[in-house]
Amino acid sequence: MTVIRLADSSAALRSGPRPPVNDRGLEMEAHRIKRRQIPASYFGVVLGVAGLGQAWRSAVQLWHLPSAIGEALLAMAGLIWAALIIGYVWQSIRNFEAAKAEFLHPVQGGTPALIAVSTLLIAIAVIPYSMALAWLLTIGGIAWNIGFALWHTGTLWQGGRNSEDMLPTLYLPTVAGNLTTAAALGALGSADWGWIFLGAGFFSWLALESLVIHRLWHSTSIPAPQRPLIGIQFAPPVVCAMAWLALSPGSTDHWLLMLWGYGLFQLLLGLRLGLWLGVQPFIPAYWAYTFGVAAATVSGLKLAQAGIHSAQVLAVPVFVGANVFIGYLVIRTVHLLITSKDTPQRATGGQR
Repeated sequence: MTVIRLADSSAALRSGPRPPVNDRGLEMEAHRIKRRQIPASYFGVVLGVAGLGQAWRSAVQLWHLPSAIGEALLAMAGLIWAALIIGYVWQSIRNFEAAKAEFLHPVQGGTPALIAVSTLLIAIAVIPYSMALAWLLTIGGIAWNIGFALWHTGTLWQGGRNSEDMLPTLYLPTVAGNLTTAAALGALGSADWGWIFLGAGFFSWLALESLVIHRLWHSTSIPAPQRPLIGIQFAPPVVCAMAWLALSPGSTDHWLLMLWGYGLFQLLLGLRLGLWLGVQPFIPAYWAYTFGVAAATVSGLKLAQAGIHSAQVLAVPVFVGANVFIGYLVIRTVHLLITSKDTPQRATGGQR
């Protein structure tokens, strides 16, 4: 069975010029890429589908929409998550060196944090059905989040990085992981623990944002295969707002509106740069945009439900836009899965 390869493999996403590779090296690299079939970045699909499912849950409370749609989306997210977990663990056991290379990659090295983030979102999804399972998934997600974030951040503090590798994947371990942990703990009723993680995620975001923005302003433009990763840049403020609202339901604090407003501004910036960001032929890496889109939608719906007029006005277009965008990605991804069987070069994003 042919499995889609993202165009963000270790070979394609390494910044800067590559040293010459002899024929034997090319053969070994091709063999390694063939063996390594599921990159950790595939877990971004779970973030988008689960986030949209949570948005529909909020829309049910605000607009009395059918609950079956949101629950179906969350069930789909759970199935995707389970399939990816099994596949990722199995291939890592069979090919440990490839897994190790992904962890050590200067750009893709942050993406294994998505395993924890996706697990925590599934934990939130199952709360209405089984608190025991929700807690089990949350504990597992927190354990991976803390362990991986400490390891990854420890490697960053030792220096030796190229400034061109300072892409938004840096946010995933300490920002996305901690903020989603806060949201899960808030949903489970442990807000006092959740605020601790929100603080860790919030201040990590502030520390990293200037580094990422500086890279975006760098004299060397981000290569086309890396541009889908810029979608992660739009997520921190709205994920922070979503986590805050999980810890303090019904809050109308002005800080929440400020976070939401900054997130919406960045999403508009993404629309303004749409042609530049979308120059890469479609690959599943574009799911990197969906967590920010979904979190902005959930936050807006909850603020609207709390009675904030501006959120009530903006919630409708944001909700519709999120459904259109994520629905489009679902259609394109399914189409790519089908057509990749006949066009393997297209499935890999044209990488060599």
